[in-house]
Amino acid sequence: MSSVVHALLPVFALILLGYLARRSGRLGEGAARELNRFVVWLALPALLFRVTASAAGAELWQPGFVLAFGVGCVVVFGAVLAWRLRQRRNLADASLDALAAAYANTGYVGIPLLTLLLGEAALQPALVATLMVVCGLFGLAIVCIESALHAGQSFGRTLGKVGRALAGNPLVVAPLAGVLWNLTDVPLPLAIDRVLSLLGAATAPCALVCLGAFLAQPQPGVRQGAWPLVAAKLVVQPAITGVLAFFILELPPLWALSALLLSALPTGTGPFMLAEHYQRDAALSARVVLLSTLGALFSLSLALTLLGG
Repeated sequence: MSSVVHALLPVFALILLGYLARRSGRLGEGAARELNRFVVWLALPALLFRVTASAAGAELWQPGFVLAFGVGCVVVFGAVLAWRLRQRRNLADASLDALAAAYANTGYVGIPLLTLLLGEAALQPALVATLMVVCGLFGLAIVCIESALHAGQSFGRTLGKVGRALAGNPLVVAPLAGVLWNLTDVPLPLAIDRVLSLLGAATAPCALVCLGAFLAQPQPGVRQGAWPLVAAKLVVQPAITGVLAFFILELPPLWALSALLLSALPTGTGPFMLAEHYQRDAALSARVVLLSTLGALFSLSLALTLLGG
């Protein structure tokens, strides 16, 4: 339990600081939006490019782990998306809800938590999961949102507009550019790597302070329905991943336990940032982030207790 608390406490602290700064007037009315723009256009793209440009291919090729963790993410995303669409939600809003239910906080919470519990060897599965969530799942949600925003025209025109929107989106371009750089086997110049590292390090704290500032603002007419998304994140996703990792694929202990713990992490700030960026209902995503982080104190501790950790 103490390891879980140590990993989650900085998350609450940064959200609280953002909340207090906004409520006290130290941050202005536009603070949440401007912080979010900084994260979306500078900090997060720098992080995505640097991670994909410098990742070793051999470290990333872990098909059993990718399958166990990836299936849990995709099943939850697809199920929530279908459920929200059946409720006649717009595809863009349904995609954001699905992302909130499947987007694990693998970077800011997962890496320190696994390092505390399992040692330095757990950094490798944490990195693989981070790439899958931040690049793969995030990219899938962006494609769905852009498709919704440009729907209602001929298939060719819609496809062209979606393609142009994706090509101008830094959250899509940055990891793809990083992969292309990686293929050249040329190391990043030291100065550029340092700039990217500094920008990337600002992603999590700025996003969490931004979330706190957003929560401090009045939210009229907010949609309900955070708890089903939290349950999908903290219960359904780790259940699917755990069965695959331990019983069907029978992964090595380190990789199986890492897959389970990473899938049981709370929702990261990605869905909130994306909702703010597209000017959708960011309040629901913000509540899911906060409630799932609170709930993870108990769900992660329970998982560790059941596994004898």
